Amino acid sequence: MLLRLVGHPYVGWLTSNEKTMVIDMTKSVVKPKNILRTLKEHNDKNVTTIKQVYSARTTYRRSLRGPRIEMQHLMYLLKRDMYIHWHVINDEEVVCDIFWTHPYVLKLLNAFNIVFFMDSTYKINRYKLPLLEIVGVTCIGLTFSTAFAYMKAKHEKTVWALERFKGLFHRHDELPKVIVTSKGLALMNAVKIMFHIIGCANFILIRMWKQSTNNM
Repeated sequence: MLLRLVGHPYVGWLTSNEKTMVIDMTKSVVKPKNILRTLKEHNDKNVTTIKQVYSARTTYRRSLRGPRIEMQHLMYLLKRDMYIHWHVINDEEVVCDIFWTHPYVLKLLNAFNIVFFMDSTYKINRYKLPLLEIVGVTCIGLTFSTAFAYMKAKHEKTVWALERFKGLFHRHDELPKVIVTSKGLALMNAVKIMFHIIGCANFILIRMWKQSTNNM
């Protein structure tokens, strides 16, 4: 009687060639579901699951990190790739706030400095920290990622992050004229403090900022 390991993780183990394919596609920023589809297209007998693809990606990324913890690896990458970044360390010598942007963005945000979108999301990432995302708009309506920040607190650190953002502009008389935000009081108040943008003519509030940007 022939026994089959139906549903057992063993039958879905990746071969050495398949692991190489997963690594190559991970480097090319291919989504896990598309990686799995490619594996099955190359081998119609492949029974690898999406969970095993995620596991292979995690193993590869952990090998790149080596003995460094995640925050140490992030700081290493920011320094290696010469990102502009600032961070705050608490009394326990733990990084609690970090702001970063790419050097090339300096040219873009100073060339297109009129309109910016800002959104601060709370507790939807694995670190349960507020994530501030700033997006700029060109003269032809195209958008570009300007800066990102993880923050321990809401209001106080949002002001700190926007202060870092304000410092990226070459001239303080060429600061943003329109800032579009989600309806978050911490972010709204921080914008008023740092950029003195008050009133419906300059300060635009929308409820579903993410939906609007996805449709652009």
